[in-house]
Amino acid sequence: MARTASYDRDQALDAAMTLFWLKGYHATSLKDLEGALKMKPGSIYAAFQSKEALFRATLERYCARMAKDLDALLDAAASPLEALRGHLVSLANLAPGDRPSSACMLVKSLLEVSQDEDLRAAVKDHLDTIQARLADAVRRAQAAGEIPPDADAERIARRLQVYIFGLKVQAQRETDPARMAELCRDLADELGRIEGPPASRPPPRERQPGRAGGA
Repeated sequence: MARTASYDRDQALDAAMTLFWLKGYHATSLKDLEGALKMKPGSIYAAFQSKEALFRATLERYCARMAKDLDALLDAAASPLEALRGHLVSLANLAPGDRPSSACMLVKSLLEVSQDEDLRAAVKDHLDTIQARLADAVRRAQAAGEIPPDADAERIARRLQVYIFGLKVQAQRETDPARMAELCRDLADELGRIEGPPASRPPPRERQPGRAGGA
């Protein structure tokens, strides 16, 4: 009869994710993991094979939660575009709280493991997954007539991902809640003014001689 695991895997992954998110992959020691997971070294290796495998599992868990939260946000909203804009506005309320950081774990990890090609590729794959979810959300907004059908969904998704991750980084340094809220609203408003690709828009009107800068 197989032995029943003497640990809660979900709980262990959550503890490891919090630790890696806070300290980073390289700075997290086996001793740190022992304390956070409340497991002996042998048990940790038996359950997760290696520190790197455990780190990869926490990245996968983090990404899955981000994707699930985005899907829930869109499914609950009557308007896909307003759901995305509302998400940007909500980032004004970011605070560490029970999390180690308001900054994205994937972005922090990407910067930290820049010299490790395998880990860097794994992090980039997760970032691509989130971007694909955002592109799907943009297409839903296009289907609802909220974004021009000729707009490039992938390009908009890239911009939106930069908005989201950039705001999470900004939340680390912004001490004025009003300014943070203002920035989030500005980016949400930009998202609401998306037009089609440049080729589908008329060229800007040329200024008439002698009228520049005057009424």
